[in-house]
Amino acid sequence: MPNIWRPTSVDDAVVRYQIADLDRAIDFYTSQLGFRLEQRAGPVAIVARGALHLILSAPESSGSQPMADGESQQPGGWNRIVLYVDDLESTVGRLSGGGVLFRNDIKDGPGGKQVQFTDPDGNSIELHEAPA
Repeated sequence: MPNIWRPTSVDDAVVRYQIADLDRAIDFYTSQLGFRLEQRAGPVAIVARGALHLILSAPESSGSQPMADGESQQPGGWNRIVLYVDDLESTVGRLSGGGVLFRNDIKDGPGGKQVQFTDPDGNSIELHEAPA
């Protein structure tokens, strides 16, 4: 029987993103954002960074099937994961050099600096640098 990833407790939470191309999504999260591949099974993969486990669900997965009213689950939206970084400007520079397009310029406020971009399927991601 394959080793199946499971949360360590029912108190754990994970995030699911709908994606169109599983190989592309795995490559993006592991090569661009420092996630590690925990598991891949059929049309689903779990990638992790620190305590965050992100389920990537391709259209064929059970977690991507239409709702009872027929509404289909699609990638994208404004809900987002937040990834903390030590140096926001250098991270933005590195990602920009890799072809990532940002939704906004770096914003600086009392809670620190942040910027948003999307993965290749349109799911939102925020990079955040805590105030000095």
